[in-house]
Amino acid sequence: MLDRVSQALTVELPEAETMDEYIDSMLSKVRPWSEDLREEHFFLNKPWLEFRDDLKFHQAILHFFHVGGEYIRSVDGNYTTGEWRHLEGTNKMMLSMGGQNQLFDLAFLDNQFFILDKHGDQHRLGEPKYFVMLHEPVGKRLEWRDAMELLFNKYRNSSGFYITLGAIVLLIIILLVVMY
Repeated sequence: MLDRVSQALTVELPEAETMDEYIDSMLSKVRPWSEDLREEHFFLNKPWLEFRDDLKFHQAILHFFHVGGEYIRSVDGNYTTGEWRHLEGTNKMMLSMGGQNQLFDLAFLDNQFFILDKHGDQHRLGEPKYFVMLHEPVGKRLEWRDAMELLFNKYRNSSGFYITLGAIVLLIIILLVVMY
């Protein structure tokens, strides 16, 4: 009986094939632990390592966001510069580099993750929906599926989860006592 209860209460990372699917399935669970773009100290002046689920992707791409709007993108040590801008009063960010201008919505931000959701229907265009970056010291030792597990752990290890879990266990105990 306890094995069945334990198994029912175990929270596993949802099954998915792509990074976009993983993020879509867990974003509502982890979003309460996300910061806002106005809290710039979470993403400024840090090396952010880009993650993709493409098997052909083997580049080390680092992104740097500096005070004043300077944006640096380094691909295997070769860098280009551009600009970033937070649209005041929103959780939207614009990135401009090499004549390409992109608009993103913030999906998730904390000390380890910086995930942007590219505006528009990227799935229809055959492009990734999310622009996923991890703080380099964390991300350099992970594969993309490990990164998704780490993101899900923010929900799994939250106090809200344990409070809910405790309430469910208490309810089961009460039901067992009442039934016998």
